[in-house]
Amino acid sequence: MTATLSPRPLTEELEPARAGWITEWRPEDDDFWATTGRRVARRNLIFSIFAEHLGFSVWVLWSVLVVVLGTHPNDFPFLNPKVTANADKIFWLVALPNLIGALMRLPYTVAVLRFGGRNWTVVSALLLMIPIGLATYCVTHPGTPYWFFLLTAATAGFGGGNFASSMTNIAFFYPERLKGTALGLNAAGGNIGLSSMQFVVPLLIFYNAAMVAAPLFWLPLVLAAAVCAYLFMNNLHVSRTPVREQLAVTREPQAWVMSFLYIGTFGSFLGLAAAFPAVLAFEFPKDQKFYLLGTALLLPVAFLGPLVGSLARPIGGWLSDRVGGAKVTAAVFALMAVVTLGAIRAADAKSLSLFLTTMLVLFTLAGFGNGSTYKMIPAIFKRQAMLAGRDDTAGFTRAVRLGSTTLGMAGAIGALGGFYMPRAIGNSIKATGGITQAFTIFFVMYVVCLLVTALCYLRPGARLRGV
Repeated sequence: MTATLSPRPLTEELEPARAGWITEWRPEDDDFWATTGRRVARRNLIFSIFAEHLGFSVWVLWSVLVVVLGTHPNDFPFLNPKVTANADKIFWLVALPNLIGALMRLPYTVAVLRFGGRNWTVVSALLLMIPIGLATYCVTHPGTPYWFFLLTAATAGFGGGNFASSMTNIAFFYPERLKGTALGLNAAGGNIGLSSMQFVVPLLIFYNAAMVAAPLFWLPLVLAAAVCAYLFMNNLHVSRTPVREQLAVTREPQAWVMSFLYIGTFGSFLGLAAAFPAVLAFEFPKDQKFYLLGTALLLPVAFLGPLVGSLARPIGGWLSDRVGGAKVTAAVFALMAVVTLGAIRAADAKSLSLFLTTMLVLFTLAGFGNGSTYKMIPAIFKRQAMLAGRDDTAGFTRAVRLGSTTLGMAGAIGALGGFYMPRAIGNSIKATGGITQAFTIFFVMYVVCLLVTALCYLRPGARLRGV
């Protein structure tokens, strides 16, 4: 469907970035896009990625700190991985930021649609100072009680909300034919924050010999992101959506279907990324010398998982732009189910090399799926508008808004997988001493996601077949 757009002069000047709001935005107009839109969209994408990257970094800060602090059992005895009973406490600290981050995503999405993308990027970046400050206190006060650690880890969830607001905002800037690639790049730049946190923190501690450097390193970067967003990003009037219209997306069955599928892709990526360092510590304690750096830190290997998953995300979006998001998503779930069985076998055999290989493949597939599902969402609402005969400007605008709101909704619900998966792994280790029980549940989940994708978007006669 091509929206019917009334002709407008293309010589008009957009409001400068510092003015904040852009009143005219027509990305589907080829002339407008070539002369003005592409440049402005690219600038907003760059600084959106910067801010979102830092949000992800702070979000998973505790996936790193639980391992770092666990190497100091006298100061932080409840984080000692050599005590199997501590698995529950450790994985709670890993999982709790993901739960809070998931809950934050809906209000963060609404905030973009109410206050504007630039304005909310500034605010959301500054909010990251709270978890950074509290984490600094925790690592410098060994006598801090466990409940305060939980409270501090919960505030790291502010970083999780950044993803939803960023994706919702960028979705308005790009034409339909480029959304998959643009959203894939935006998400990948943010997702890499998981990897950079798990790579940089061990190096900071190794060279500075001070744990306080781990959270404080990100403080000046967060301030820089807020300043850059204020100076160089824009708000779009077209993104402003009444609350009633935002809530309307909850009555769309496809919004719920895609939110469920996103649990299988993004929930897997987030949950496995958060749990991966601790999983290695529990599953392969005798092989630690193979992948440790400095004082028993296994993170220089763990960071590879979220890295490959992040890099795969834009490829998934790019591939979906060409062959269709539903086909890519179905293939991803089929392969994830098979690879999960391989991870179970590797863990049971205590083969570190095989386990690392299967996990890296699983992260890569989850990254592909993140890109393909986010491509499907705007395509679904565009197809629905066309089937309903609403292929005019009003219908197209409504489809874009529904798609953007669904991106936030799916991001919130999908992120719940990032909470459940570490908790399932922690419970599995506590109950059985291994991860087999948890990964068997994940296998079943991927099979169900494959069946849902096939029934809704690939079977002959499906109303939305091939989106």
